[in-house]
Amino acid sequence: MKLSRLRGRKINDHVLRKGSMWKGKHLSVRWIAGAPRHPSIDPAKPGVYAGTLISAKTEPSSVKRNRMRRRCREALRVAVKSIPEIPASQLLILPRSSSLTCAFPEIEEDIRKFLSVLTSWHPPRNHGNSSNLR
Repeated sequence: MKLSRLRGRKINDHVLRKGSMWKGKHLSVRWIAGAPRHPSIDPAKPGVYAGTLISAKTEPSSVKRNRMRRRCREALRVAVKSIPEIPASQLLILPRSSSLTCAFPEIEEDIRKFLSVLTSWHPPRNHGNSSNLR
């Protein structure tokens, strides 16, 4: 499964506002099923689109914030590679300050727990109710 970046302010804001929330010990994840709406992305092609978001209030040092981002992205990359069937989804990873000092396997464990939720999730079906259409 290919891991791609979630790019663009509008797409990230959409996932942040409308996405479902999952909370782990060292990170939280906002996620939406399906590929992002972008001209360069083929919606039929499965893939995981991931972005990271961390506030300067969480960690004032940009070096440490970037390290948290890299650790979370690498844990996601390793976990996605090991799971054969993951539905197309958009993920926004929100690391906590503990993700900087914890052991890397703990971050991997959080990511694996989230991916088990993601792979078991099935979208609600629309049973002819037109009020749900937008």
